[in-house]
Amino acid sequence: MTTIAQARPWTGPHVAGELPGPHSAELLARQERRESAARTYPRHLPIALAEGRGSFVRDVDGNVFIDFLMGAGVLALGHNHPELVAAAQRQLGLLTHGLDFPTPAKDEFTAAQLSMLPGDLGRRMKVHFCGPTGANAVEAAVKLCKTATGRGEVISFQGGFHGSTHAAMALSGLVAAKEPVRGTMPGVHFFPYCSPSRCPDGPVPGTCTRDCAGQLERALTDPLGGIAPPAAVLLELVQGEGGVVPARPAFVRRLRAVTRALDIPLIVDEVQTGGGRTGSWFAFERYGIEPDVIVASKALSGLGLPVALILYDARLDTWAPGAHIGTFRGNQLAFAAGTETVRIVRRDGVLENVRRRGEQIADRLARLAGLPWVREVRGQGLMWGVEMTDAGGRPAGGIAAAVQSSALRRGLILERGGRDDRVVRLLPPLNVGADVVEDACAILLRAVAECGPDSREPSASGPHRPGT
Repeated sequence: MTTIAQARPWTGPHVAGELPGPHSAELLARQERRESAARTYPRHLPIALAEGRGSFVRDVDGNVFIDFLMGAGVLALGHNHPELVAAAQRQLGLLTHGLDFPTPAKDEFTAAQLSMLPGDLGRRMKVHFCGPTGANAVEAAVKLCKTATGRGEVISFQGGFHGSTHAAMALSGLVAAKEPVRGTMPGVHFFPYCSPSRCPDGPVPGTCTRDCAGQLERALTDPLGGIAPPAAVLLELVQGEGGVVPARPAFVRRLRAVTRALDIPLIVDEVQTGGGRTGSWFAFERYGIEPDVIVASKALSGLGLPVALILYDARLDTWAPGAHIGTFRGNQLAFAAGTETVRIVRRDGVLENVRRRGEQIADRLARLAGLPWVREVRGQGLMWGVEMTDAGGRPAGGIAAAVQSSALRRGLILERGGRDDRVVRLLPPLNVGADVVEDACAILLRAVAECGPDSREPSASGPHRPGT
């Protein structure tokens, strides 16, 4: 195997030879023999990872990549941030696992999370620590609302994704994942999701011909609407796995007004958007609303250590002791690193960096305007997607896969998502530097130009400005 001494310095992306390299191929082959067929990332990104630092990761063959996947968004401050590592190491010598006992690490983490809520929201919210995944937190949020309201129905939205556990899968829009699993949680009703870039009635970006929030309001208030008063409405403000689709602000604000008027708890799933990803600590701040329940996980520890929680209005705190438990809900290492993450975010102006780097990405990727195989570039903060279209008669998912592969060969790790997996997604670390963003965007521009029906370079300017 490649050793650190043999490896190239962390000066930028560098890929030598074909991928996978020989050492990666060896590990991938063993993984194929030993591991579940459900594994995903190595099928499209055929490398075996050895170490990471900041915005970069190195594979076992010594190739260095810009990592704009970042553990699906969990590495908020990049790989192995030294201050977060030090915080976790200090806690490692004190206490690693505490169930739901109070501990200094947990107390400090709780205070830090509540302090990041806007206005007086932190004084009105309670915290529940869940099993260490976002899906488990989604399940906890739904259980909480069902318990508090005594109701059983739940409203979710087309295109959303909330996890792969049984109830979370039932609440997600992806039909293919549900087909092999019969008997999912009943009582889930899906409504159209209103976005500036996609109207459920038509394919034209930027148009909206349907009053989505009004449709939901009419269904809930019509005695013949077919839906009993629900226990909760569950919403992503930016659909991540759905293809980086931000909700239309007017839709969100009216949805909040409707749910408040009808006394229906509004759950916002901030598993991917929370922790600063969109340029505010939580995405709901950008929409000017206050939810009843916030689901958070991924980026909370900043270091990839698992932790998940829900924050909710104290009036909903009606469940009994043990109503939602989990052995690993007391991850002291994650608490210590998470408290340090909040301190660094404030000290270093990380949220301002997210906004500035997001503007940089929007400016650079505006050069994709006019390419017939690029349907749209959209995003908020450091959460971006480039959606491919089927111009030229090729499957859009195939074009996105080709872009992902081309970028990897040039030293950039990207993910795909959305319908037909036709959206190439960017999830940089929140403290990424301008130079790294510049290099990554240059690679992506070349990859997109290379994988279209022809090889002409994207224009330097155009009428379309990505972003919302």
